[in-house]
Amino acid sequence: MRRLFLLLAFVATTALAQTGKPADLQPLPAIPPPPPEIVPFDESLEPQVTIRKRDGDTVEEYRRDGRLYMLKVTPPHGVPYYLVDTQGDGNFARMETLDDRVRVPMWIIKTF
Repeated sequence: MRRLFLLLAFVATTALAQTGKPADLQPLPAIPPPPPEIVPFDESLEPQVTIRKRDGDTVEEYRRDGRLYMLKVTPPHGVPYYLVDTQGDGNFARMETLDDRVRVPMWIIKTF
């Protein structure tokens, strides 16, 4: 019974796949230009990343406008960690992930 069902399903899918294109197809219209308020891609907004090797560790330095704001340190045998300058004063705090640890409380009010 199972083989018969699989055979019928195979025949049905191949029959559907062999149907041709509909006769009433029309080409898509040309893509309109973006609205004037959309700013084109600005490469200066992207962070500059410098990758260096130090004592076996791989250190990725992230800079924006020439200012260092984050380091990602990947040890050769371990989990990567981040050093982030959250205040902009040059003091880096270690973070295991970039998760800000803010959790929105969620309660079940009613179930149906």
